[in-house]
Amino acid sequence: MTQASRSEFGRAHLSRTGAAAVGIAALIVALFLGAVARSSMRGDVDQLVKPTAALTVTGAVSKRLQWAQTLKASGPVAAWQEAIVGAEIAGQRLVELHVNVGDVVQKGEVLARFNTQTLRAQEAELIALLDQAKATQAQAESDRARAVRLKSMQAMSEQQIANSITQENVAKAQTAAAQARLDAVRLQIAQATVVSPSDGVISSRTATLGAVGAAGAELFRLIVDNRLEWRGALTARQLKHVVPGQLIALTLPDDSRATARVRQISPALDAQRMAVVYADIEPGSLAHAGMYADGAIALAETWAVVAPAASVVIRDGRSYVFKLVDNGTRVARQDVVVGRRQGGNVEIVEGVDEGERVVALGAGFLEDGDIVRLAPPNATAELAR
Repeated sequence: MTQASRSEFGRAHLSRTGAAAVGIAALIVALFLGAVARSSMRGDVDQLVKPTAALTVTGAVSKRLQWAQTLKASGPVAAWQEAIVGAEIAGQRLVELHVNVGDVVQKGEVLARFNTQTLRAQEAELIALLDQAKATQAQAESDRARAVRLKSMQAMSEQQIANSITQENVAKAQTAAAQARLDAVRLQIAQATVVSPSDGVISSRTATLGAVGAAGAELFRLIVDNRLEWRGALTARQLKHVVPGQLIALTLPDDSRATARVRQISPALDAQRMAVVYADIEPGSLAHAGMYADGAIALAETWAVVAPAASVVIRDGRSYVFKLVDNGTRVARQDVVVGRRQGGNVEIVEGVDEGERVVALGAGFLEDGDIVRLAPPNATAELAR
């Protein structure tokens, strides 16, 4: 073989060897890409087959705690005793007003005054008439004494003596009548000054400056001693659990709290078969007469299985919770019967035992059998003690 032939053969051999190497490399790349594609496809399939969580929720464990039994009742807040301050004189103009609604007053404090000019004039006239009557009486007493002396000397007839005695009695009666009229006018002058009958706070005012008063007309209303009471309505069944001295926790319309203590219970039921419990409200609360408040009367403590109130869902008039099953990845709906409430917790009478895990926050969005994801432990709802 010539040198040229050998050279040509070498170039052909190298060309075939390079083509084979390129083909092998292309085959390897194709196999690798196919493997990657198959792996990706398997991941997509696994992702489609694997169920996804419906919601991230927080869980809580039911606990057994001692809770006080309570009786629930409602009723108005009213004045323990309300005094009506009225006018005691008639025909006189109101010239002074010293208090208004909300003012705290003390017993004997001046609230208002009526005009007394006319009464003062009558007083002066009656004083003069009284002095005249006293003078007449003195003269009659002197005449009777002289008649009695002359009687012993038989210088006067029996008729004259009897007449002098009668004149003395008439004079005394006239003096007493004049004194009585003067006392009546002076009483009216005193009544022209309207004073508070007791300590308390003014709850209403109907008095108008310049108005002419009428006897008995209402001028003010006074809450005696600024003392309020709650009048709760109880059924006959509840009544047997209530005794004087028990504490009552009141919830006022603005959600503030007040404390009252049972003072007495009505001895008879009303037409609705309800009894009224009268409880004194402790000072310092935001309670006002006329409010309507809910009351909880504390009784003895009993054991209760307790869960967060947020875990109880109400639908179609039924209450239920979602228990966490399958290591907390799935929920099962459970019908429950709830009882007492305290703060953010509720008593589970039936359906949940102590130590069971339930969904707390997020329960209202779940259905039976849903897959869930539990929030971190620091987000888990805890029972408030």
